[in-house]
Amino acid sequence: MAPAAWLWIPITVWAAFAQTLRNAAQRHLTAELGTLGATLVRFLYGLPFAAAWLWGVRRFGGYALPEPGHAFALWVVLASVSQIVATALLLRVMAERNFALGVAYSKTEIIQVALFALVFLGDRVGPVTALAIACGTLGVLLLSPADKARPFRTMLTGWTSRSALLGLASGAGFALAAVGYRGAALALHAEFLMAGAYTLAAAQLVQTLLLGGWLAARHFGVVVRVLRAWRASLFAGFMGAAASAGWFTAMAIEPVAHVRTLGLVELLFSYVVSRRVFRERLSALELAGMAVLALALVIVTLAR
Repeated sequence: MAPAAWLWIPITVWAAFAQTLRNAAQRHLTAELGTLGATLVRFLYGLPFAAAWLWGVRRFGGYALPEPGHAFALWVVLASVSQIVATALLLRVMAERNFALGVAYSKTEIIQVALFALVFLGDRVGPVTALAIACGTLGVLLLSPADKARPFRTMLTGWTSRSALLGLASGAGFALAAVGYRGAALALHAEFLMAGAYTLAAAQLVQTLLLGGWLAARHFGVVVRVLRAWRASLFAGFMGAAASAGWFTAMAIEPVAHVRTLGLVELLFSYVVSRRVFRERLSALELAGMAVLALALVIVTLAR
């Protein structure tokens, strides 16, 4: 088996771990900068590290820089815009009265990833992977149900509500972003390390310009606060770039449905942090969710 055939597994686990640390850092910054300001930190302060990673891959890996075409540009713009819109929709969901239901529906992202990857990239999902996706989605819903007393009934009966539809749209946006980044990496026809690094740098640049430009035009004070908080923001930017480097590299190797399903290990990391740091106890429903989620991770890993 070629090294790249299994390398996506540790790379994905690393990406999930780095994303857990980035989320913790961003959560700390949100109180000072607001949600949009903390989101800009992820792109603005991640951009120098993304550029440094690209330089390192080019310098020490000996890879030539790819020559991106129109397909690459379209994929990157689609993915970047989809990710920003999905984040905005998720924030809107959280402002809704029934935000828990909307957030639960947003977590159908994994199923939508598999669908979009099939339609746009021709990445087929076998029965074993489909089982892993189903288990992963079920595990996520058990870990964060819209209604702890009646989790499945609420999901089935509430799908036509405004919150649920916004949640589904948010999940679709995140799914399109993941598929778009894989499409961009494949369009470069480069080695997976260079494809991932180049796609990361391009995406960080586009998202910094789009979100930074919009905030500069509409909420300039937020941009000023982000620039002033550069010391606290560097760690979040670094971990964000490190996580994205892992995601993009893994998706340059493996179909995005496999990567995003294994990436659910991030939830296990988060619950470990919650248990060890905050001494929070897990309910029976949450323990069942973690067990089903762990089964999904085992299945998708052994599927290869």
